[in-house]
Amino acid sequence: MNYADPIEIRIAAGAVASICEEMGAVLIRSAHSANIKERRDCSAAVFDRDGVMVMQAEHIPVHLGSMPASVRAVIGHRHRPGVSWFLNDPYSGGTHLPDITVVTPAFDDAGELVGFAANRAHHADVGGRIPGSMPADSTDLSEEGVVIPPRVLDEDAIGEVTAEMRQPDQRRADLRAQLAANRAGTKRLAELARKRGPGGLGSAMAAVIDYAERRTRACIEGIEDGEYAARDFLEGPDADIELRLTARVEGSRIEFDFSGSADQVAGNLNCPLAVTESACYFAIRVLTDPDIPASAGAYRPVTVTAPGGTVLNAGPPAAVVAGNVETSSRVADLCLKAFGLALGQGTMNNLTLGNDRFTYYETLGGGQAAGPGDDGPDGVHVAMSNTLNTPIEALEIEFPLRAVEYSIRRGSGGSGRQRGGDGLNREVEALETMEYALLTERRRLAPDGAGGGAPGARGRNLLTRAGESSPVELEPKSTGELGRGDRLRIETPGGGGYGRP
Repeated sequence: MNYADPIEIRIAAGAVASICEEMGAVLIRSAHSANIKERRDCSAAVFDRDGVMVMQAEHIPVHLGSMPASVRAVIGHRHRPGVSWFLNDPYSGGTHLPDITVVTPAFDDAGELVGFAANRAHHADVGGRIPGSMPADSTDLSEEGVVIPPRVLDEDAIGEVTAEMRQPDQRRADLRAQLAANRAGTKRLAELARKRGPGGLGSAMAAVIDYAERRTRACIEGIEDGEYAARDFLEGPDADIELRLTARVEGSRIEFDFSGSADQVAGNLNCPLAVTESACYFAIRVLTDPDIPASAGAYRPVTVTAPGGTVLNAGPPAAVVAGNVETSSRVADLCLKAFGLALGQGTMNNLTLGNDRFTYYETLGGGQAAGPGDDGPDGVHVAMSNTLNTPIEALEIEFPLRAVEYSIRRGSGGSGRQRGGDGLNREVEALETMEYALLTERRRLAPDGAGGGAPGARGRNLLTRAGESSPVELEPKSTGELGRGDRLRIETPGGGGYGRP
């Protein structure tokens, strides 16, 4: 194969990408929880024998940019055919505890290691203080669930960790679905190695990675050299938390420097460095060309600087459950804002409901930002989230919930020459007693427009008790109990507009 030929490189990239997509399909169709089979809160990727990411499927950005850290966490161990590893420790290659990563080595017919298949899935519960393992007020990692350092994934390990989780049968089934997905991936990698002959798969992988790097560098060279700055805030429980960014472009390289951002906090908006890097890598795909193969090569021209001990590079035992979902969204906003783009809703609107019998987790779409030539779409997952919703039919069949309203929040997008997308209204009624937790953003600070465009509307969280007509507005981060007949309503933010109306 002539790896100097762009067509041949794209054929190789397509072959590896198809493996990632098949892994994702196996995982989604094998899983038991609505969180994976309906919302598709999962991701898949392929790595070379040295743990370098060759390709990722178009799944969840916050998963995929950080999955290389999970593979690095197990790369130094001795690997054997059929032996997989798993982990969720945010300080040893993970992101937050509900995201469990499974890594499986792939071997050719001669028994030589040729790469790794990896996938990550958000489990509906991993233990911890509240059902769903997404507490709004955690201050220590131990409150958020069972911590799994890198270890072999076998039946004993599955039994041990799921015994600490709610609905252990469903957790076991989802872990086995992850194993099945990786088995599909390693089988396809072995087939590809057989077709390409000795050393052929490694050469193809290296060519794809280098090609992605060349194309990314070419795009960065089209951005004017210089410094680009942005400043924004997270909505902490007691006070807003400042984040600062200076982006430096020099030739074909770009640095995202978050020096000056707040120190790590007592709450759970902290995130490990891998999550911060993920958000920057997402921004690079937006700023360059999303058709570039999503591999490690696309990120080689990027440097991320975040001082240790800050909210964007926290250390143990800091709580991190909201860092993965909400802080990552704000980091992506900072990167895009620095280069003059309007902002989408900037939150995943995390809602967790549950008791000892069930756990339900949802992230809700909202308004996407407008661009120079297009209005923002309504009611979509923005930036670091790329999941679906839980359909009303599945929600009402599987959970003690009734959908009261699910609609577009008309008029919530920011005005401009191009209008920002509208958010959503999602209201559910509890049919039995349960706990709730909300991890949301953009309730106090609206997502900015650009070029004279107006900001999108702020979101709102509203609780109406049974028998009462007036709702109470909840804080962005809140937790409590719902009784039978109580209603929880989430109004998600709109996207910022672009250009003067």
